[in-house]
Amino acid sequence: MGFALDIQKLKKYFVIDRGYFKNKLTNKAVDDVSLAVRTGEFFGLVGESGCGKSTLANVLLRLIEPTSGRVTFDGDDLLSATGQRLKDIRRKMQVVFQDPYSSLNPRMSVLDIVGRGLDVHNLAASAEDRRDQVVHWLERVGLGAEILERYIHEFSGGQQQRIAIARALCIHPTFLILDEPTSALDVSIQAQICNLLKDIKSSLSITYLFISHNLAVVRYISDRIGVMYRGRMVEIGTKDEIFNFPRHPYTEALLSANLGIEANGKNRIILPGFVQSAVNLPKGCRFHPRCFRKQSDCEREEPVLAPAGPDHQVACLHPAMR
Repeated sequence: MGFALDIQKLKKYFVIDRGYFKNKLTNKAVDDVSLAVRTGEFFGLVGESGCGKSTLANVLLRLIEPTSGRVTFDGDDLLSATGQRLKDIRRKMQVVFQDPYSSLNPRMSVLDIVGRGLDVHNLAASAEDRRDQVVHWLERVGLGAEILERYIHEFSGGQQQRIAIARALCIHPTFLILDEPTSALDVSIQAQICNLLKDIKSSLSITYLFISHNLAVVRYISDRIGVMYRGRMVEIGTKDEIFNFPRHPYTEALLSANLGIEANGKNRIILPGFVQSAVNLPKGCRFHPRCFRKQSDCEREEPVLAPAGPDHQVACLHPAMR
């Protein structure tokens, strides 16, 4: 299986100017991230708020430019693409945002919202063909032609997210970035959207990057999972490896806190201290001030991702033993 997306040493730093008489600060939102998403897989990206997940997604979408690094998408150098080449890449890589109401134009009808991509990429032969394609994708996500002339404020949150998914799928992408697509929805609606996404993946062979802080949802829907902490990947592995045999102490704590249950047979883990700001990171391992397994070398040496199994990587000097 090849890679749909290959990220190498990606960085996105934000410089904070505090005024003429003060030194500038650097927010290392995404710091030396390397990650490969395989063609056709459902890759989950997790971590607490502020860890850099959405910033990473915005760099991949070229909504913001990176500080450095390399990203290859379907064999193309994503970060150097401009003009028509970038437009062609964006047709293949689409996004569904967290809040559908803020990402869908309230002044446009559903027909125009979903059909906008067809207009931009000249994918409809006529107005009738455009309408037929829009209806097809609305039906594919569980809606129908009767809503074509309606507006976004007339729908529930779950219906709005289905419209957003139809808009993304209407131009036949091969890669879909889902940035917290279920976090604003009720639990029952979350399950419906997750089942819809899994059904679409199986029938259309789309590759997903699913960003979330909800581990229960990620566990249900993902094939492989990456865990981020303060701008860096700290663990990557299959769903079974991450949930049954977590090796990084942050992953163990995250599982314990998010699932509210005993993590891998251990008592619930309560981390001391607080999350460090990305503008004032500690030396050595950036997790060591809160780590329950830290040793003296953790304060001096910054760990890098290293193999911890056949399909498992961890960035820890003293990972848990299986």
